[in-house]
Amino acid sequence: MSTSPAAIRIRPRAGIVIAMAACLGVVAFFWPFLVAPGKFGSNYAPPLIFGVLLVIVLSVVISEIAEGGINSKALAMLGVLSAVNAAIRPLGAGTAGIETVFFILVLAGRVYGPGFGFTLGCTSLFASALITGGVGPWMPYQMFGCAFVGMLAGFLPKATGRREVALLAVYGSLSGYLFGFLLNLSFWPFSLDPNSSIAYLPGLPFTEQFQRYLAFDLATSLGWDTGRAVTNLVAITLAGPAVLTVFRRAARKARFQAPIRFAGRDTSPDGTAG
Repeated sequence: MSTSPAAIRIRPRAGIVIAMAACLGVVAFFWPFLVAPGKFGSNYAPPLIFGVLLVIVLSVVISEIAEGGINSKALAMLGVLSAVNAAIRPLGAGTAGIETVFFILVLAGRVYGPGFGFTLGCTSLFASALITGGVGPWMPYQMFGCAFVGMLAGFLPKATGRREVALLAVYGSLSGYLFGFLLNLSFWPFSLDPNSSIAYLPGLPFTEQFQRYLAFDLATSLGWDTGRAVTNLVAITLAGPAVLTVFRRAARKARFQAPIRFAGRDTSPDGTAG
């Protein structure tokens, strides 16, 4: 089965910007192991500073992707799927960790390519935050996490039929755990009494600090992350084949990367209009 062309083409310069954004994202998420609270003037400055940096980087990345790499048809598809994701996310979020936003994100990233998946992750979470009033210092981290979930789905190895659905279901499940693991890092240093055995303690060696965080993640977030992972697994397994078919049919009809030609008036051999 032939694969559809990517809806958003990542050009070399945009690829470099995304790679740099990935490095900054890793630093932003793992800042508790790199910067002790209070170094920037207040305990809450590090996540706020990194949050602002992530917003700036995401804006640059999206502008780089959009510069000559996205046409009106891909933009329309992006708007529709972002609206759908923003609308269905409140239906599950907050109930036993059920998160419905990843289902469409993973499948769209698979069909329409990593550039589309990255952009959809950003726009979906941004639109959802505006609708639900969830705008806060955590939002850039959520946007960045979802952006990479969608992007990595576009880089998964080729597969067809049941193998493809199984591959996407496993990836969706793992991404549910990874998303929670990363998001917890942004607030872990401020969420517990410093005297707790799983609290962040500045000055500890990396290995001991990381063991504390693993214990914190397992104790406080495992159930929620499991709900997200199971939701992704079940949704992709049951509805994935149908949604993949719909997405691929839409991609064939849209022909995202096809050149645009304007039909002109017929001319006679002597060059005059007919």
